Amino acid sequence: MLQAMLAGVASIKAQQTRMNVIGNNLANVNTTAYKGTRVTFQDMLSQTIRGAGRSTDSIGGTNPLQYGLGVLIGSTDTFSEQGSLNATNRPSDLAIQGNGFFLTSNGLRTAYTRDGSFDLDANGDLVHRATGERVLGWDFVKQGAATTSTPIAETSSLNIPLGRMNAVQATSNVDMSGNLSGDATVGSTRAAPDWTTSARVYDSQGGPHDVTIQFFNRQDPPFTPPVAGAVSRWDWRVLDDAGVEIAQSDGGSPEGPQLYFDANGQPIDTGGTTSVTIAGGSPLQFNIGMDFSKITQLKTSQNGNAVSQVTVEAQDGFPPGSLQSFSINQDGIITGLFTNGLTRDLGQIAMAIFPNPGGMERTGNNLWRNSDNSGIPVVGQPRTGGRGVINSGFLEQSNVDIGSEFTDLIITQRGFQANTKVVTTVDEMLQDLISMKR
Repeated sequence: MLQAMLAGVASIKAQQTRMNVIGNNLANVNTTAYKGTRVTFQDMLSQTIRGAGRSTDSIGGTNPLQYGLGVLIGSTDTFSEQGSLNATNRPSDLAIQGNGFFLTSNGLRTAYTRDGSFDLDANGDLVHRATGERVLGWDFVKQGAATTSTPIAETSSLNIPLGRMNAVQATSNVDMSGNLSGDATVGSTRAAPDWTTSARVYDSQGGPHDVTIQFFNRQDPPFTPPVAGAVSRWDWRVLDDAGVEIAQSDGGSPEGPQLYFDANGQPIDTGGTTSVTIAGGSPLQFNIGMDFSKITQLKTSQNGNAVSQVTVEAQDGFPPGSLQSFSINQDGIITGLFTNGLTRDLGQIAMAIFPNPGGMERTGNNLWRNSDNSGIPVVGQPRTGGRGVINSGFLEQSNVDIGSEFTDLIITQRGFQANTKVVTTVDEMLQDLISMKR
């Protein structure tokens, strides 16, 4: 009978452990990215009263005679299922959809978390809001290049210096578009161009320069050298902001390709590219690629006068500007937006996956560490190698199912009550046994 009591006591302890786990799950039902836990039981060593008997010619075999000695905690398993995503509209709040963990560091060791409630500290470092640990990744500014080949270490923090970082971009390409009127008089001179437009470009220090582009309707065919399909030709030239000619298509140096058009008024590629590089002297001190491939020649006029309309469609230069805000895309790339409209990639958040994420150990504060059975973390870019997607402006919620927890709560309570009844019943039987002496 004592064995029955001891088995009941062992079960009571096991049910208490299960109740502790259920209570912890319900306590963390609103904890960011919390992963629920369950308890599994296993029977204790069974005592063998009689072993199994082998059958003979005269009698059959007999089964072993055993009875158990109670119950043990088999394991505490972590549910790795995806939690639902809750919108926060904060660009620094991140949620992983799929496999993987963020990496954080206190400078001495690396921890892992699904909790993406991040923020910027006073130095502009991206940190885990609750602990202050720095989020790890590739800082393109510190590296001097947008590369993810550098190994991630405890010092691989990410910095977003809002208001403290300035950027400019020198103009390297100018795209022209529009129409040169086919009604324009043939043979215009430099003193009287058929059409004039201007473009503002920027040097390497962000200084603005206004260049002037002029177009001339030179001649009808035949052309020398001949151009297949061409029925008309235009020339152009570019003047810097001091009025000095720096490029043209009708002789001199540097010289670019002339513009040829077919019978439909569409541009003809005269070999290679229609983009010409202009070697700027003082005061430009930089090179520009002029692209005329989007210019057509159609007969447009108004009140009997030829009307052309060619403008700058785009140029890729920017004046000086400071870092104003940032965004994080699904690949974890941090893109900075400057006050001048320039965007630039500042870094990329790293993500780790494990062969057995269920083998990781909790360290508190929504952080985990790898163990002997979790495997070595494989660190890389989000959305590669089986890693999940990063959603900016969202936080992952707890994956605890309240309905299942309440059901387990009832089952655990009944198991506890049943085993306490075993203990009290054995106690009464022992009392009756002792009373026999009287």
